[in-house]
Amino acid sequence: MVERKVFRTLISAEEALERFKQQYDAKPLGIEESKVGEAYGRVLAEDVVASLDVPGFDRATMDGYAVRAQDTFGAEEDAPLALKLVGTVEPGRKPSLGISGKETVEIATGAPIPKGANAVVMVEYTSKANGFVEIHKPVVPGENVMAAGSDIMAGELVLKAGQKLSPREMGVASALGFATVKVYRKPKVAILSTGDEILSPGSSSEYGKIFDINAASISGAVLEVGALPLPMGVVQDDEEEMKSALRRALSSADMVLTSGSTSAGAGDMMYRVIDDLGSPGVLVHGLTLKPGKPTVIALVRGKPVIALPGYPTSALMIFSVIVRPVLRALSGSSYESSRTVVAAETAYRIFAGKGRRELLPVHLVADSEGKYLVYPVEGGSGAITSMAMADGFLDVSESREFIEEGENVDVHLFSEEMKLADLVVIGSHCVGLDFLARLIKRRHASFDFKIVNVGSMGGLRAVGRGEADVAGTHLVDESGVFNKPYLERLELADRVVLVRGYSREQGLIVAKGNPKNVKGPEDLFRNDVSMINRNPGSGTRILLDIRLKDTSRGMKVSFEDMKKKIIGYESEAKSHTAVAAAVAQGRADVGVGIRTVAERYGLSFIHLADEHYDFAIPRIRLEKASVKIFLEALRDADFAKVLKREAPGLVVTTETGSIIT
Repeated sequence: MVERKVFRTLISAEEALERFKQQYDAKPLGIEESKVGEAYGRVLAEDVVASLDVPGFDRATMDGYAVRAQDTFGAEEDAPLALKLVGTVEPGRKPSLGISGKETVEIATGAPIPKGANAVVMVEYTSKANGFVEIHKPVVPGENVMAAGSDIMAGELVLKAGQKLSPREMGVASALGFATVKVYRKPKVAILSTGDEILSPGSSSEYGKIFDINAASISGAVLEVGALPLPMGVVQDDEEEMKSALRRALSSADMVLTSGSTSAGAGDMMYRVIDDLGSPGVLVHGLTLKPGKPTVIALVRGKPVIALPGYPTSALMIFSVIVRPVLRALSGSSYESSRTVVAAETAYRIFAGKGRRELLPVHLVADSEGKYLVYPVEGGSGAITSMAMADGFLDVSESREFIEEGENVDVHLFSEEMKLADLVVIGSHCVGLDFLARLIKRRHASFDFKIVNVGSMGGLRAVGRGEADVAGTHLVDESGVFNKPYLERLELADRVVLVRGYSREQGLIVAKGNPKNVKGPEDLFRNDVSMINRNPGSGTRILLDIRLKDTSRGMKVSFEDMKKKIIGYESEAKSHTAVAAAVAQGRADVGVGIRTVAERYGLSFIHLADEHYDFAIPRIRLEKASVKIFLEALRDADFAKVLKREAPGLVVTTETGSIIT
């Protein structure tokens, strides 16, 4: 007579996983190389850092005519402005000509923007005759132009180790020229179905017996996680047959899953068989779940063996709760749950394309109350990184012109596996943050950043609303003081602290050797010097304007009059990289940006100021574990060494990491 064995102490699924973790370190099983085109569902084993800019040059996003935006101001449908047509620029070829006042060139989508131009008028708003092009609608600087580096910047951390590759990430790797990527080896999972009543599909049906459902459904679940299923057939309720099948499974797989024969009944013997195969054997037998009570979790010969309930629905649910997290960890991801649609609210008004249905990529962050907030991803659907960095998308109907701030929305997740970031950083982006993120990741493998780039002012407002743990900011006022005055202006000083970050060298970026002999902002007023500016509201643009105002006062000329004398002042770039690219490609003689990108492009640099790139943090978040980890890394000597070695112009100070308000 078989001795009946009752359940061991029932425990929660969370406690069961913790007990399992104490005995088994679920970590990746090895690294291998995969072709990018075959890497779908694989998990990256190392960071992917951009070695080039995407795009590598300013390019047209529409067919039309490249122009100086100021030459189109005032154009109307019934009163067009005529520009002289001086040539054509085709995709894939470097422009052999540039334009000056009242001139234009015909340009195709994807073609490089010629020197002198800063916008593209869509062909629909033009007419051509007798060597001239009539412009029927004005454009603003940067319109219908994708700036160099606006999608991906050289040196930028674009994909992180532990990230699961979907078509979006595969596209990013391909855009950077990678033929292969390093990925974690897929765990092999042996799958056994047990029970005298179970038949393999394809065999003849018999009265009182059922076809095996679990082998196929569990195999599908294993594939969905990113592991490799090894179905090993049906095993009868016989102890010796079970032991033999389990030994074969253990010798060929990294994990063994069985279904059936797990309860405490006399005919259910799986827990006894597993316990006899090796120590420590059964760790958990019985969960406080319905369904799923008879689940067995064991460790045999250093490999997980998990016996799922026999009922298919129960087996799949327990797989989701218990097995999926372990397999994710073995695959190089982290323990986490998943869902496909998330209810959220918009963080601010989001404009959509009225008249057409729009799928809008978004970030998801949580406020201090745990409510999901939606931020649109900068760059739009035409930029690869818009999708690579997004959590999901909004499906906006064609009747909507905008979505109001605070409106309830459904976010359709790009992945079934959604995990809120441990740390949300919203604000002005800097490559120093990428280095900091990598340092933290090396020390805390499961730590995940969410970096949302909305500019310094947007970051301060997000911190004030409780949507961000940290905001990167480098705003300077007329007094020359960085960041502190803006906490007062936004009435945040009582709720937000300012932590000293690091200094950044801002200055003028010129061609190697400085052939135009530019010495300072006063040289921007020369008629033989053209510049590329930054976008209004950026900290860099504010800093330049302050210096130009000082210069204009010294020359006893109004700032507005002085601006008109600067060739290219209205030509705007949205990133430091785009500025450096314009100078390197000869489209401008000088730009304003940080030393880091100047040296990356092999350009010369004229120092203007050391600015403070600081971090605003809500007082109530200072004790949050992830914020403490962030501050520890910021203060760490290794961070200073990394910046010194890899990011010239970014320098930690004696105050770095200290609260300065």
